[in-house]
Amino acid sequence: MKGPVSITAVGTAGPDALVIDFSDGSQAEFNLFWLADNCPDGFHPQTGERQFDLLSMPDVPVIKSKNILANGCVELQWAHDGSTSHFSPEWLLAHRPGVRRDDPAGIAPVLWTHKDLPNGPPRHAASTILSSDAALGSWLTDTRRYGLTLVDGIQGGGEASMAIARRIGFLRETNFGQTFEVMNKPDPNNLAYTALALPLHTDLTNQETPPGYQFLHCIANDAAGGGSTFADGFAIAQALREADEQAFLTLATVSIPCRFFDSDVDIRTRRPVISLDENGDVHEIAYNAHLVDLIDLPADTGNRWYKAYRAFMRLTRDSTFCINFRMAASEMAAFDNRRILHGREAFNPETGARHLHGCYVDRVEFDSRLRMLAATQ
Repeated sequence: MKGPVSITAVGTAGPDALVIDFSDGSQAEFNLFWLADNCPDGFHPQTGERQFDLLSMPDVPVIKSKNILANGCVELQWAHDGSTSHFSPEWLLAHRPGVRRDDPAGIAPVLWTHKDLPNGPPRHAASTILSSDAALGSWLTDTRRYGLTLVDGIQGGGEASMAIARRIGFLRETNFGQTFEVMNKPDPNNLAYTALALPLHTDLTNQETPPGYQFLHCIANDAAGGGSTFADGFAIAQALREADEQAFLTLATVSIPCRFFDSDVDIRTRRPVISLDENGDVHEIAYNAHLVDLIDLPADTGNRWYKAYRAFMRLTRDSTFCINFRMAASEMAAFDNRRILHGREAFNPETGARHLHGCYVDRVEFDSRLRMLAATQ
């Protein structure tokens, strides 16, 4: 069993960095500005916010002295004002350049197709989510990993599912309200409020930031038709990348106009269908053909984009990627709206009611709850 790490030597690496040797044989180089800016002494003890003013440092910082104290910490004295900074060996090793802070919410997505979920998405019980932090954490972990879960046994109407969503964090309000009722309406301002079939899509791509996680609670589903369809947008994007990388890159680099408007609002933005993170991995999908505004791309770009968009669209119609099931009253689908595509079959409102109660919680709230749950374990 390894003992605690200690610092064996502190040296210089040119005029603007220190080199620290650790007892485990590793070595790390630390920029002087980084040391001053990230020193634990420079953060407020209650709020945890940085108080240090980076411009209080000269353009060429100089360390007057550097010492390894009896408690094992490194003490640096700065020449420009005589102030000192203190670093423990454990802190320096954990935060050496290039090592990111551990994130309990950083759960790698498991991409799936129809064959990977033969029994449908993972299921969790509403009663245990409401009563147990361990069950809440298990549900959130599955939802983060697969992008989609089902919650069983919700007792009551819309307030009951909102209580589950609020176990995560604040509800996201949009122009449709804090919650919304998905049913056939006499004067709809959205295709979701009709009995028509809805092809696979993500919600509210016209928003500056589309909602993160969506919760659709089935209140009633007695009408003929109305089956639900879900697909992993990340898996579809990966399939496109493997089949036609140029098409994939076109959808990841070309922004298109998205718009929703009715008698009260006119909400527009521009975004690509596929968004990548800094590592080039798919981070978000924004796919909603009904909310694409008039395409205003230059002719050559538009030609490339239409070819790529149609290729992506074909994959969304491929049963290989889709899972289909009929939601029952008291069930709720929870899914990442910026990853999972959802849709439905047409239904006949004359044969019975189909009523879903919906709300959103943003990704930042979702991930925050995962972190706070991990901190209490």
